[in-house]
Amino acid sequence: MTPLDELCQIPFHEADAPARALILSRLADSALFAALVAEPVADAAELRMFDLPEGRFALACDNEERLAGFIGGPVAYVGLPGRVLAQALASEGQGLLVNPGHASQLMLDAPMLAWLVEALEARPSMASESAARRLGAPLPEVAAALAGPLAQRLADMRGVVESLALVLAEWPDGRLSHLLMPQGVAAEHQPAVAKALAELLAFLPELPGGVDIGFAAGAPPAGALILAPPPPEPAPEPVRRDPKAPPRLR
Repeated sequence: MTPLDELCQIPFHEADAPARALILSRLADSALFAALVAEPVADAAELRMFDLPEGRFALACDNEERLAGFIGGPVAYVGLPGRVLAQALASEGQGLLVNPGHASQLMLDAPMLAWLVEALEARPSMASESAARRLGAPLPEVAAALAGPLAQRLADMRGVVESLALVLAEWPDGRLSHLLMPQGVAAEHQPAVAKALAELLAFLPELPGGVDIGFAAGAPPAGALILAPPPPEPAPEPVRRDPKAPPRLR
């Protein structure tokens, strides 16, 4: 099971809009292996295209074995982030077929790829907690909508973000919005973290009042929803030799 498979418990084209958006978000961050006509020459590579009733599609899988299995043998390929491949195909008005025959099979036509590229261009709405009149517990429906997607995004930020607080902010003009407050982020990583969170929000349904992003050094306010990246995976146990095994001869 790949990360895309795990998100596609319900097939992509049968899932509701929020689930499809999360799948596309994960696709953008996945390494994809796209079939080529021939081995690349220098920096030039020509994608292998398939003419289908729905249009002209490139083929890519999230591991090399799946790609070779679908083609039926060795195949020239190029490894690209999903976002890069989507942008290249959308600009040419072409589609993308991903993981055919697997749980995460996706047939994304050119308009769908164009929507994906537009979502990936989202810019963060930044705000300072010090400018808020009051900070408090997030609305339950907003916490429920964001908890899962934020936890998944934090798994990609292990070692960069210590924790993430979600609060409801009341601003001096009376406006209410939610504020995402990443904690423990080094200054040089803050722009990338803010952009990653903005992209995530762009894939979700619009939330009441919107969601701003603000970095804070202090402790989050009472009532905040606190999320943290999962702990690092344990190192594999070293292989121990059976003491009763015969000696190895050189």
